[in-house]
Amino acid sequence: MQRMGMMIGIKPEMIEDYKRLHAAAWPDVLAQIKNSNIRNYSIFLREPENLLFGYWEYHGDDFEADMARMAEDPKTQEWWTFTDPCQEPLASRAEGEQWSMMTEVFHTD
Repeated sequence: MQRMGMMIGIKPEMIEDYKRLHAAAWPDVLAQIKNSNIRNYSIFLREPENLLFGYWEYHGDDFEADMARMAEDPKTQEWWTFTDPCQEPLASRAEGEQWSMMTEVFHTD
């Protein structure tokens, strides 16, 4: 299992929409997340900085393949047409990233 963290900005005027979307996340999208070997997925909001922090645990063997399969899923693509306009990718993100991946520097159980 690999713990993964990521960040992205959120447009202040879209925060309520983003919360509403996630309060009623689509079952097909949740199933795709699970089928992509992601567990214990949480998104946190930090205001007034308007940052989102995402955390999940990846239980698969090929993260790139699982993420590619997720990106090909039509329902996930449709979901992203609603969530992506709410987000403000970080200027420092890697090429091709929406959410900026983070490096784990500490963990304890």
